[in-house]
Amino acid sequence: MQAVQVISLTLLCAVATSAQVISFGRCPKPAVQANFDSSRYIGKWYEIQKLPTNFQKGECGTATYSPKSPGVIGVFNKELLKDGTINSIAGSAKVKNPEEPAKLEVSFNGTPPGPYWVLSTDYQGHSLVYGCQEFGVFRGELAWILSREPTLPDETLEELHSILSAAGVDASKMVPTNQDRNYCSPMEE
Repeated sequence: MQAVQVISLTLLCAVATSAQVISFGRCPKPAVQANFDSSRYIGKWYEIQKLPTNFQKGECGTATYSPKSPGVIGVFNKELLKDGTINSIAGSAKVKNPEEPAKLEVSFNGTPPGPYWVLSTDYQGHSLVYGCQEFGVFRGELAWILSREPTLPDETLEELHSILSAAGVDASKMVPTNQDRNYCSPMEE
């Protein structure tokens, strides 16, 4: 029994270092955006809310998607750190199965790919993204609510939270991202 506890604690520590929301149990399998069209998803998105992560330490987060090749989207994420510097990273998102184009796998700088599932998008206003990986008896979850503008109506946020909740994701753990234009102005330079 002690070996199982050591292995579980080791896995929990590994998941915690990537700072996802950690829960017991298997990953939920939420429905994804039907007929996802990556060409309509291309462009700049503002991060409105997210499940906390260790790899995102700033505010004013944006994600810019660009076409690379069939089934592959370029990803460029940017955020403003507390010291006023801009942190950015480039990567790519690939469609794993052409039958399910809203289920992408994203990787940055040679990192192992992680799930990036588009659960809901209207392409012009909002996007709800979810990812989950299993580590033994634990799961690590990631989620983002994105918008084409720095704000999103409360009723849209409520609708997207209800999609997460219906999938078994604790939407109450979502944290807002500061997108105040005055504070975020260094990002526009």
